[in-house]
Formats: sequence, C-alpha cells, structure tokens
Amino acid sequence: MTDPSQQSAPLTLAVDAMGGDNGPAVVVDGAAQAATGGLSARFIFFGDAAALGPLVAERAVLKGAEVRHAEGVVAMTDKPSQVLRRGRDTSMWAAVGAVRDGDAQAVVSCGNTGALMAVSRSQLRTIEGVDRPAITALWPTPRGRTVVLDVGANVEATEAELVQYAIMGEAFFRALTGKEKPTVGLLNVGAEELKGHELIRSAARVLREADPEMAFHGFVEGDDISKGTVDVVVTDGFTGNVALKTAEGAARLVASWLKEALTASLITRAGALLLRRQLVRLKERMDPSSANGGVFLGLNGLVVKSHGGADANGVKSAIEMAANLARRPFRDEVAETIARVGRRAQSVDRRGDADGEVKAAAV
Repeated sequence: MTDPSQQSAPLTLAVDAMGGDNGPAVVVDGAAQAATGGLSARFIFFGDAAALGPLVAERAVLKGAEVRHAEGVVAMTDKPSQVLRRGRDTSMWAAVGAVRDGDAQAVVSCGNTGALMAVSRSQLRTIEGVDRPAITALWPTPRGRTVVLDVGANVEATEAELVQYAIMGEAFFRALTGKEKPTVGLLNVGAEELKGHELIRSAARVLREADPEMAFHGFVEGDDISKGTVDVVVTDGFTGNVALKTAEGAARLVASWLKEALTASLITRAGALLLRRQLVRLKERMDPSSANGGVFLGLNGLVVKSHGGADANGVKSAIEMAANLARRPFRDEVAETIARVGRRAQSVDRRGDADGEVKAAAV
C-alpha cells in the first residue's frame, strides 16, 4: 500500500509543454490558471528551454516551477513505434521519465495519444495483473459524470481485459468522486442477459460471481451512457472511441443549431440576451474542456492525456485532474482487487468444470 507519509509530501507535476496543437504558451497558461485557482503543486515543464523559460518567468504564480530542456518534439503524425525507437530526446519521453524516476507524481501531456501510451507503457510498465492499459473519458450526464473506458487504447478486448477495465474504472471513479460503491455496467446491444456475444456475457458472469463486492449493474445500452444509468461504463477501445466521437459530433451539431436558432432574427437575439446567463451555463456544461483529461489506467504511474486541441482552460482541467488523483492509492486497490478476482474466477471455473463432469457422468 502507499506510504501514508507520501500523502503529505509536496505534489510535483511533470508537464509535456511541447505536445498539442496550440503550442507551449497555452500549456503554460493552463498551469498558471490551475495555480491561480488554488492548486498547490510544483511544476516541471519539459521542452525547448529557450521558448519555455520566458513563458514561465513572466507568470508570477508559477514561481518555483522548473524548466527542463528537451530537444525533440513528438509530432501528432509520428507513429508510436517510431517514437519508441527514436524519441528519447523528446519532451514527452522526458516528462514520463520524471514519473518513472520519482521526480513527479503525475504527468500531463496534450501530445500524440498513441505515442504517449507507448512511451508510458515502455517506461512505467503495467500494474501486476493488468494485461493492457485503458483510456478513460468523462461523459456528462444529468447526474454529473460517467466514466467510460476503454475509449481508444486497445481496438479489441478479451474477457479478462473487460473484467480488468471494470475493476480499474470502479477504483478510478471512487478516487475521483469519493463514492464508496460506484455502479458498473458493460456496454452491450441490449440490457437482457442473453444479448451480445459470448465474450461480453462471459465477462459479466465473472464480475457477478468473482467480484461480489462490486456494484455490478449488468448490461447497459448506448443511450444509458448519457442518461447516467451507471457510474462506470466498460467496453472495448473500438466501440468506446466510436461512441465518444459520435457524442462529440452530436454535441457540436446541437450547439450549431442552437446558435443558428438564437441568431435567426431580432426577436430571437433579444430572447438570447435575456437568457444570457442560462446560455453561458449551458455552454459551460457542453464544453469538452470542462472535463478534459483522459487517464491511462493500469500503469505504474499516473498519466493524464489532455485533448490535443485543448485551450488553456482545458489544460487547466487536465492538470487539476492529475493533481486530484496523484495522492490517491487507487492503483494499489486495482492490483489487490485484480489478484483477488483472479483467484475467485479460477475457483468459479473449477467449480463449473466439476459440475459439468457430474452432469456428464449422470447422463
């Protein structure tokens, strides 16, 4: 378990300042906004020192931050394999290395998702019992936020990996919100037990029988995500990524229709002016940057991926999420739960095999 003394240790965050579409100024601005908002943390910025030094120095709130020079930059078009072979001089590699070496408790990057996953997995390795990491997304619902995973780390997932995602997602939601018993559902084509393919039905059986402590809801459908039917929705990376991109596109479409309707005439513009406060609140709730930050679950270190096109407010959200999770020992909980569920699952399998032999003998 995590040493209690670590809970009171000063928090340090490593920031890959060169990743993303909008340049280092936006990343530094995001860190400054987080600090201005009350975040107590020390920052280590990785990237071109000549460019970063003045940006950090001119923001008084970042006094005490460190800039570490890194010559290379991971481009959005770089292949993960290419970065693993030739990217050791990059800001991304150095920032993740700070977590590996214990210089920082978490890393935040707006860079290439595939490369960041590859670099993080290479340097930090996976938690014992976790086959492959998963990426989370926070989904707005009437009840607050739902965690969805995986949303793109792995195109396919085995039965065992879906079970691991469920355990990781439950621990993550608990760490993020403090809710003791988050509800967990498996995304399926129907809520009935006979729906879906054998792989997902088998994963559901394991969760029901081998992890009775989990508040496992069963199967959920696509519309249940936005309803907030459960706290954690588990699926493979292909399905999760398609669902996420579809929802983002639908949100942009609705926003454009709303803007068109509210600016169609003088009367609607006057109405929009009267509703200005409510419309600003609606815009904030629909703004992806308000929940920006996908966490790579399953690693021996905390990695938060900010959207590549995030503005300063989006970077601030990702940094605040990293800080919120950095001192919480949910990774220890994941390792312990996966080991316990694995033992129980083997027991369930042996019992099932024995029952089958008895039935066969009776026939």
